[in-house]
Amino acid sequence: MSIRAMTKADFESFWSTFLQIVKEQESYTYSPDIDFEEAYEIWCKKPMRTFIYEKDGKICGSYYIKNNTQSLGKNVCNCGYMVAPNFRNQGIATMLCNHSQNVARELGFKAMQFNAVISTNVVAVYLWKKLGFEIIERLPNAFLHKNFGYVDCYIMYKEL
Repeated sequence: MSIRAMTKADFESFWSTFLQIVKEQESYTYSPDIDFEEAYEIWCKKPMRTFIYEKDGKICGSYYIKNNTQSLGKNVCNCGYMVAPNFRNQGIATMLCNHSQNVARELGFKAMQFNAVISTNVVAVYLWKKLGFEIIERLPNAFLHKNFGYVDCYIMYKEL
């Protein structure tokens, strides 16, 4: 098992997982009709770096890291994480988040911010809190959930 930089071939292998997670409409604001090229641009090209967690030759999860804002606010980074449904509850998200915090420090970031943690994604909210992130703001009815209608999003933050 290892965490390493993602290649385009890796994203091609991860694409079905990415699309499945987006189509669930429970954790990402991306359109469920997103196409491969747009997804690749968002997940791999725009971020500073993108990584995968690989076990026994299978991509179990991925994350990206990028500036949350530009110029005078570029000391805060933003990350997005995805774990394949069949690999959840194995500590992979924790490993990815810990890895991302180390990478963030190496890149000179002073803090990490998640801009839209869906309030109904209780597993993610619990994990991020456990890893030291705080809810610093609630965005009322900011996400159209597939099953619950409009639900709140949280902005979560951690100093590094």
